[in-house]
Amino acid sequence: MTNEILNANQKALKINLDAKRYGTFAEIGAGQEVARWFFHAGGAAGTVAKTISAYDMAVSDAVYGHADRYVSRQRLRAMLDHEYALLVERLDKSHGDRVAFFVFADTVATRSFTRDEEGHGWLGVRFQTEPRAAFSEIFIHVRMLDNENARQQEALGIIGVNFIYGAFYLFQNPEALIGTLLDHLTWERVEVDMIQFGGPAFARVDNRLMALQLVQQGLTEAAMFTAKGEAIQWSEVFYKKPVLVQRGSFHPITNATLDVLERAEEQFAQSPRIQGEEPVVLMEMTLRHLRMGEFINEKDFLARADTLSVLGKTVLISNFLRFHRLAGYLAGYTNRPIALALGASKLKEIFDESLYNNSEGGLLGGLGQLFKNSGRLYVYPSLDFETGELVTAETFPAAPQIKHIYAHLLENHFIEGIRNFNKDVLRIRSHDILDQIQAGDASWQKLVPPPVIEIIRREGLFGCAKS
Repeated sequence: MTNEILNANQKALKINLDAKRYGTFAEIGAGQEVARWFFHAGGAAGTVAKTISAYDMAVSDAVYGHADRYVSRQRLRAMLDHEYALLVERLDKSHGDRVAFFVFADTVATRSFTRDEEGHGWLGVRFQTEPRAAFSEIFIHVRMLDNENARQQEALGIIGVNFIYGAFYLFQNPEALIGTLLDHLTWERVEVDMIQFGGPAFARVDNRLMALQLVQQGLTEAAMFTAKGEAIQWSEVFYKKPVLVQRGSFHPITNATLDVLERAEEQFAQSPRIQGEEPVVLMEMTLRHLRMGEFINEKDFLARADTLSVLGKTVLISNFLRFHRLAGYLAGYTNRPIALALGASKLKEIFDESLYNNSEGGLLGGLGQLFKNSGRLYVYPSLDFETGELVTAETFPAAPQIKHIYAHLLENHFIEGIRNFNKDVLRIRSHDILDQIQAGDASWQKLVPPPVIEIIRREGLFGCAKS
């Protein structure tokens, strides 16, 4: 059958029978679960040059150098650097003209007798596409969601084989590679929340689009990248840090959008709960914001990302329809306060009981997630364009049956109105600006930040004529 999805044993066997592939497996933290598939499939002598598993921290440090965190991208890179250098040094003369070398490595924490936390790990593969070619590499971060240690180990082995198989045979089609990572697995068992491609095989790959692919293809509910376009994972950014998020379409980002964020950040920084710490600031775009009809225009997505990049913003792409899902997800990665910056018009969505599932506890359950970890809403006034009235956190017309709940949240500063707002930006709307850009009406340039004006004009973004 042409559409048959190979299982892990079949994939491992195909690699073992491929005389072109030869390399090292280095695994820490969950047994040698990936290498085991290659030995079990048969023919591993043609593929496996070496396997290593340095569990003891002192042994691991002696081989790969000291690490502050053993399950981290830094440790994974040290493993790949060390093992790849050894592989080439020892075998290039005897094998280098006929095989493409590779190193697969993982560093993982699974459930155990002493650790009852969610399993997660870093996996990487460094490989040559042809003998003596310069190496390329891929990193991924996975969350292992099974409750039993044995199930987590099994899932790790399967995704590791899928990962290596994709690197060898699908590297020319990264979207397809991503789509095969969960072959014979489900998102209930494994989540892939970060992927980073590098090296000559991926010279034309934009890792921002790969982050989008993870969310679009359902491997994760959210993925991130920096202003430089580098893929990052939650724990690398949020660990023990307060977080401020602004959700929007950023199509394009406007002076009004930026003022909402900056004023919220000012008030958040003054909060005694964060003691003067600088919060991690994220600009969140949901798939709903990005879709144009049934599809997402990748060029348009990159245009939005580029405008956020020139402002130095980290971008979060998510599939969270509701704010409380976002806040609940973030709370899994930091125990510090989480804040959302939004306009008062969004309060209607947050306090609409019909938008909450009974399985999550309805509105009260959702609010519990939203205000977890000392969560706060910083609310910028909005203009009601139909009535001309100003809506603030204090004047928001909560429905009669939840007025007491809303009053409680307001009085206890779970919801805070932004005090130092600019009334001159209240009429700015991004879709009006987009229309002006595409119509060649230069008045839009008064309504967006100067660095954004520059890149829109220089690159011809959003239908603007290049200048």
